[in-house]
Amino acid sequence: MKFNADEIASIIQQEIQQYESHIDIREVGTVLEVGDGIARVYGLSGIMAGEMVEFPGGITGLAFNLEENSVGVIILGDYLSIKEGDEVKALGKLLSTPVGEAVLGRVVDPLGNPLDGMGPIQTGDSRPVEFLAPGVSERKPVTEPMQTGIKAVDAMTPIGRGQRELIIGDRKTGKTAIAIDAILNQKNTGVKCFYVAVGQKDSSVAAVVEILRQHGAMEYTTVIVAGASAPAPLQYIAPYSGTAMAEYFMFNSQHALIVYDDLSKQASAYRELSLLMRRPPGREAYPGDVFYCHSRLLERSSKLSDELGAGSLTSLPIIETLEGEVSAYIPTNVISITDGQIYLQPDLFFAGQRPAMNAGISVSRVGGNAQIKAMKKVAGGLRLDLAAFRELEAFAQLGTELDPDTQARLDRGYRMVELLKQGQYAPMNVIDQVFSIYAGTRGHLDEIPTVDVLRWEREFLDFIHAKHNDLWDKLAEAKDLTSEVTEGIEAAIASFQSTFVPTKQEDI
Repeated sequence: MKFNADEIASIIQQEIQQYESHIDIREVGTVLEVGDGIARVYGLSGIMAGEMVEFPGGITGLAFNLEENSVGVIILGDYLSIKEGDEVKALGKLLSTPVGEAVLGRVVDPLGNPLDGMGPIQTGDSRPVEFLAPGVSERKPVTEPMQTGIKAVDAMTPIGRGQRELIIGDRKTGKTAIAIDAILNQKNTGVKCFYVAVGQKDSSVAAVVEILRQHGAMEYTTVIVAGASAPAPLQYIAPYSGTAMAEYFMFNSQHALIVYDDLSKQASAYRELSLLMRRPPGREAYPGDVFYCHSRLLERSSKLSDELGAGSLTSLPIIETLEGEVSAYIPTNVISITDGQIYLQPDLFFAGQRPAMNAGISVSRVGGNAQIKAMKKVAGGLRLDLAAFRELEAFAQLGTELDPDTQARLDRGYRMVELLKQGQYAPMNVIDQVFSIYAGTRGHLDEIPTVDVLRWEREFLDFIHAKHNDLWDKLAEAKDLTSEVTEGIEAAIASFQSTFVPTKQEDI
């Protein structure tokens, strides 16, 4: 076979022209020790705090501690497959998570990996998990209501779009139920919802997802799960990750609601990581910066200024107390960061008052600004009245004889407490709430037996929708108790009272 010298020369020349040198420069280190979700890595001298690293098998980690001779890395995944001597690459970027419309309706882990078996998330957008909160000049006051559909909350501790309202109470007092009702009530409002489950049992999270599916709420909700079986690093970053997904909508002139269930477990995960990294423990063995851990998270919830699109992110952090101890370290931290709290009390819960909200120490620091005018008028003094009723009730238990005026106040208090009871997963339209609370605060239930109050309310609202729908529409449009609407409500109540049949005493 003869070789053509010209041909060979042209091929070599072509190869020389196309040659590009690729020098693979990357910073690498070596795993010194690994265990309990953290690794100590030698090398990586140029790495920065919060930078991502990659272990063999594609497992990612986060530079957490920068020490003199090594780097402490938290491992975001299965740390059992990493062993001493493995090579670690610095990736030169911050941890980010996929965001956008594609994450709605999905159940994901804090890294954005799907957990619902519905295939990969198709989105080209991502946001950094840690992000600086908007400054004061980039915000505006909270004035739009974020209706939860729960009478007691919307009347006494109203929540506005962009607010942070803490839900606090012992375990099994209905904290998650309030948050889920708030999510269900956002149907057809355009608000995107995010439920971050931290340290919860996987069976509990599955039950929540099923409830959201049954009520058609999953189509506008994303569930971010770092369950009790997930490593501490994933439980620690889950709230930040969920916030990044929610911020996408806030910065795109939309409204979002995020529930952190719960931040006590996130604080415990952070404490675990910090102690493993040998950071000095402080009060209750938490690290000194556990306040910053929660403040930088909750400061990201805000109502943006008109220049930035007037979007909002509302957050409902949940904190679990032990034996009602609200003065413990983490509860006081989060109370001081948030704009109010809904305090749930076990004795009220077991007495059948659900939601078991203590009107005395529950508060919203936005208050009437987050209510429609009609609700503001009918529920103005309700919180103080109920707090006074609780004190009066305690006094009456001493068995002293009460004057008629005090007895009347007690009787109305019992009826208002009954009126504020509400079933689970049954959020109520704010206009229905106004009709209901108007009847209670204006004394129209004073002659109704306490056992009949909820039946009276149910039948009265059915009566309004059937016979006085124009009045309902008028109030929904005006959102205010004009003299015309007030007269209409009074006439409707008088008309209904004549048809209502109370339960006979012997039937009770």
